[in-house]
Amino acid sequence: MAGMDATLPIGDFARATHLSVKTLRYYHQVGLLEPDEVDRHTGHRYYTTAQIPTAQIIRRFRALDMPVEQIAKVLAAPDLDTRNALLAAHLNQMERELERSQSAVASLRDLLTRPPGGTRAEIGRRSVPATPAAAITETVDIAEALTWYQGALGEIYATLDAQGLAADAPAGGIFSTELFTHGRGPATIFVPCAGPLRPMGRVDALVIPAVELATIVHRGPHTNIDLAYGALGTYVAEHALAVDGPIREYYPVGRHESAEAAEWRTEICWPIFHTGPSPDEPAARTHEGGDG
Repeated sequence: MAGMDATLPIGDFARATHLSVKTLRYYHQVGLLEPDEVDRHTGHRYYTTAQIPTAQIIRRFRALDMPVEQIAKVLAAPDLDTRNALLAAHLNQMERELERSQSAVASLRDLLTRPPGGTRAEIGRRSVPATPAAAITETVDIAEALTWYQGALGEIYATLDAQGLAADAPAGGIFSTELFTHGRGPATIFVPCAGPLRPMGRVDALVIPAVELATIVHRGPHTNIDLAYGALGTYVAEHALAVDGPIREYYPVGRHESAEAAEWRTEICWPIFHTGPSPDEPAARTHEGGDG
């Protein structure tokens, strides 16, 4: 009990705090804001005036989209430093989400204002020979693919460093069709390396198969990488070049080479028939509708 503080039934407490009865019942259920007393005969909930400031704090946290579980941690924080750290973490998360939203809005405006036919994207073709590499292969969810790729790549480079081996060419990735069609599937991150690699942790030696590829280069972070994928998929479909096989990516400039996201380069590669060069189909050409 809260001493001499006045008691309010749930309806009056709802009016005093602008939290609905339904919301108050939910907060009771999850243990965020429990009533001071519950009548064991009627089940009616009663709160005290001393709980109003807590309810007001909760309401403002929810206005900032703070999850209920995190609000509970803030309210239970043993000291001011802990509480401030939790609040700062949430504010930082909000700033990251705001940046993503602003980036998505800018990208959408660009798509909506892009003239018919889009911009010109350079499409290339190249043959890749079988390549020895240090690699990590796992089944991943597409929503976690970027984070997984960064961690796997860091582990591979660390393993190469530990064994005194050097990368022979830019790192790459192989991504199964299931990863795109079902949101989960096998993926491989690799770094070409001709030296005698000793398996360590998740890292193992692997020979990356030879393949013929149609390619496009995406510049910058992966925010709008789907535009480059769309341009490449259009090109492959229009030229009836597609064959079964996983998508590849190569990273000539990535986080390992530069901390500046604007400098990153990702070469997206679609498996195609081996057609060879021809007078009307040079090794590199332009095509409408991509991310130039």
